Amino acid sequence: MSRAIKHLLTGGLIIMTMAVSAAATATGNDLKLTIVNPQTLYDPSPNGYSTAVIAPRGARIAYISGQGDSTGALSPDFAVQVKQAYANLHAALEGIGARPDQVAKLTVFVVDHDMSKLDVLTRNVKDMFGEALPAQTLVPVPKLAIDPMLFEVEAVVMLE
Repeated sequence: MSRAIKHLLTGGLIIMTMAVSAAATATGNDLKLTIVNPQTLYDPSPNGYSTAVIAPRGARIAYISGQGDSTGALSPDFAVQVKQAYANLHAALEGIGARPDQVAKLTVFVVDHDMSKLDVLTRNVKDMFGEALPAQTLVPVPKLAIDPMLFEVEAVVMLE
């Protein structure tokens, strides 16, 4: 297996920070995500996500993506891949000193999506995030970077 594919399978981490002036920097107590689920809209929380999440002024933002396991192997089972992807996301959060309640937005990509996969996705996201559900978009795709990949998750994280 090529080194590039192994890197792709074991996941990558990109951290991009936004520069902020000293005057705009918030104190540690101010750096909390605000979850917004307007009463005039459908309540998405039973499905494992929030309508909108606001990061405070002065927050640094990290962008995380990842898939696979430490050996670069991928299970052919969708539920196993989803569980591994969320374990990888948790490890990436720990690696940058962040917690799940600092995740503002998830984008998930599902190969050959159908309604039977929603239960797996909802269960995993609720297990990881509890009540602090990030905003989330599911994108059905015909294929990901390599054939065995069935699921991928990206996260936008507010750093303290």
